[in-house]
Amino acid sequence: MREQKIADHLPQESDTAILIEGLPYGSSALDGKADREDVYIARIAPGCICCSGNLTMRVTLNRLLRRKPGRLFISLANAEHLASIRAFLTAPPYDQLLDLTEDIMLQGTP
Repeated sequence: MREQKIADHLPQESDTAILIEGLPYGSSALDGKADREDVYIARIAPGCICCSGNLTMRVTLNRLLRRKPGRLFISLANAEHLASIRAFLTAPPYDQLLDLTEDIMLQGTP
């Protein structure tokens, strides 16, 4: 469901990086997008990516940002720590690299 939301918001042609926490249940709406040269998808293990998974998120995010994508999607398995993730992304060095936009939330997600 959350990967479908990202697929629905992908621009036709634009360097786009997608950081996804966790694996899809079955097939993913992004399966066909991974073949595009302008889309790069990275997955990290599920868990609290602002706490125990912080290093993994930081390393993966840095790798994605080296590609200088025009757009970056970060898909969280749980929106519980969304405020912490946004604070992390607005602190140095990411504050100089990213312009955060509004969150894309699934229906029924707080």
